Amino acid sequence: MTTTADHPLAGTVEPAVNLRVVRSADDVHERLAPLIEQIADHALEHERQRTLPYDEVRALAAAGFGALRLPVELGGGGLDLAGFFELLLEVAAADSNLPQIWRNHIAFVEDRLQPGSRPHGSGERNALWLRRIADGAVIGAGWSERGNTTFADTVTELTADGEGWRLNGTKYYSTGSNFADWISVAARREGDEGGVIALVDATDPGFAVEDDWSGFGQRTTGSGTTRFDDIAVEESDVYAFADRAPYQEALYQLVHVTTLAGIATAAHREAVEQVRRRTRSYVHALAEAPRDDAQLQAVIGRVGALVASAQAAVHRSARVLDLAADAALRGEPDEVVAAAVNQAAVAVYEAQVTVAEEALQATTLIFDALGSSGVDTSLGLDRHWRNARTIASHNPRVYKERLLGAWYLNGAPPVVYGDLKDDKPAEDKR
Repeated sequence: MTTTADHPLAGTVEPAVNLRVVRSADDVHERLAPLIEQIADHALEHERQRTLPYDEVRALAAAGFGALRLPVELGGGGLDLAGFFELLLEVAAADSNLPQIWRNHIAFVEDRLQPGSRPHGSGERNALWLRRIADGAVIGAGWSERGNTTFADTVTELTADGEGWRLNGTKYYSTGSNFADWISVAARREGDEGGVIALVDATDPGFAVEDDWSGFGQRTTGSGTTRFDDIAVEESDVYAFADRAPYQEALYQLVHVTTLAGIATAAHREAVEQVRRRTRSYVHALAEAPRDDAQLQAVIGRVGALVASAQAAVHRSARVLDLAADAALRGEPDEVVAAAVNQAAVAVYEAQVTVAEEALQATTLIFDALGSSGVDTSLGLDRHWRNARTIASHNPRVYKERLLGAWYLNGAPPVVYGDLKDDKPAEDKR
């Protein structure tokens, strides 16, 4: 695996604070601001050189970013989801690759925070992983395979080896695994019809990761190929695939929505800077200085409004998701949790539909205020549209539009896995 020292920007980003000593969202934002500023300073250079942000990930990990959702008594920051996603939006605006890198870690933390009684009594093992996360461990993932449609078709396999197991297989789109200490791997195991998640030590010699992601956007997420060759896995590091946070689908999607809002935020910020710097104008302009031209002011104003709307959608979704998380973490009855999860999914899907459109508009419209100089590759402004288009292509919004319509009209559960024919009316109120 490539190490931090191997890339040209090694040593340029350092952890400025230890977030484990903070006690409020405002405190986190204030203390993390210098690190986020450093991250923003290097984002374009990573894009130009196609170097991975190892330093940035390790600096965030060292500062306690990966443990912000853990209770203070467990060594975490004690943030609710609303506070965490507000912070994640700032990180996304600094470098949109980072929320995607951390996405699987974020979901894994929520899984391990769940009460041990739901659904498979994994409380003691959860405590082990929470300690690792509190100590700064970063969790990557290897879930997707080429050519299959469901986890029932997963080729990667966990086979018995004495009291433990052996893992073999290949995964693609393994976002975050280049930076991780542990990799959560979706696999099949005899006797587990729903599949399992196996945790693999990234230092194991049987583990290999490549930076071969070929997409035109989100180029430095390390979303490449991972291979697992006869890796020993302990029973304590294997979870049933069903043993996850009941609101995980909405959580995963909200990370993408937040990333889109962050991309739009960065595009607007950079466009404002460029218009302010412009001195040359057009014969059709309404003012000598571009920044005083009402036509360009209107463009920048519209983009700013799109960004504000996208940010508001993230904040609203996170607040609704918090209600689902609270119900699950309190161990409320299944029907109460299910109702809250449905409401959270609806809020996130609504945001997914609108924010994707707003981000794509914002990252296109900025060029109307910049002229031909705005397409200079040195500015890297094209990366914002490419990144937005790439994120919006993950779990496309067209599917969420259908799910929302089915919910509004018939009360069909918005969280659907597997066969689309399973859309049955929900018992809870819409």
